[in-house]
Amino acid sequence: MNSSTSPKKDLDWANLTFAYSKTDHRFESVWSEGVWSEGALVESEMMDLHEGSPVLHYGQSCFEGLKAQTAKDGRVLLFRPDLNDQRMQDSAERLLMPKIPSELFMKGIEQCIQANQAWIPPYGSGASFYLRPMLIGVGENLGLRPAPKYIFRVFGSPVGPYYKAGGMNMISLAVIDIDRAAPLGLGQFKVGANYAGGLLATRQAQALGANEALYLDPTHRRYLEEAGSANIVMSLKGKRFWTPASSSILPSVTRKSVVTIAKEELGYTTEERQIDFLEVEQEVEEMGACGTAAVISPIGKLLIKGNWHQIGPSATEPGPLMTDLYKRLTALQQGDREDPYGWTYSVTL
Repeated sequence: MNSSTSPKKDLDWANLTFAYSKTDHRFESVWSEGVWSEGALVESEMMDLHEGSPVLHYGQSCFEGLKAQTAKDGRVLLFRPDLNDQRMQDSAERLLMPKIPSELFMKGIEQCIQANQAWIPPYGSGASFYLRPMLIGVGENLGLRPAPKYIFRVFGSPVGPYYKAGGMNMISLAVIDIDRAAPLGLGQFKVGANYAGGLLATRQAQALGANEALYLDPTHRRYLEEAGSANIVMSLKGKRFWTPASSSILPSVTRKSVVTIAKEELGYTTEERQIDFLEVEQEVEEMGACGTAAVISPIGKLLIKGNWHQIGPSATEPGPLMTDLYKRLTALQQGDREDPYGWTYSVTL
């Protein structure tokens, strides 16, 4: 069944926000006594958990985020789901949770898409179908130990832009005196505790007039790391394209892709390195926050040590590079141009 001919929900697709909407089905599989169940679609969005579940007490949880988008020809496309799969396996291993077999990971995603075709935004709407694979430790427990059972669930929701202003309107970031992760902690893994710990930083940044918090490295509190919900990229004079290097940064699928496009298609010299913004400020031409939810949001201003720093020639208008990267990346994700990298994955409907 082609999604272009399946009836869609009567939604104002163009004005969706990045918010949860209950859809018809979600996929669930359970791990018990060393074995994953086959998994099946379920209708209820509610989950029944034992009060002793380690996810509730000790934060034994990890998750992923990826988008399904409708192409002009009606296909539903995923973008590099193999990297989400690998990142979730890495997160599970770090928290002593059973790895989800790649076949099960993709089965859950595909069945969630297939069962919710009416909720997948149409081509050209500016919206997408956000998928949230999640793994949590459940079951009767009290002591600090791995859970006796685990639930792998995939649910989806139609969403609009992550930032209210939209993907290609400028945002601002503020450096907050809170560390996102310890040098040898959980920063490079997509686990729930990282995000709960960042809620206060985000609130403080917004109180200062910024959209989001920007973290510095936890050792020296000098080098740029990442924003609360996105990685950082920047271009400098001389066609240089830098991304922060750190063991406590989440390896972003979007950042990895943007770096490749900047190098292979636009001729930039790319480098992952420590970045002291105050040392290179005069060399910086453009900055962006990138991630699955945000895509690429150009950064117009940074608040550092109480002082606002404008990025590039304008704090209110996106620069040419971030605009170009955004267009090239989204055209790939939506199937609007040839994919020389083999990044897009077409879901069988």
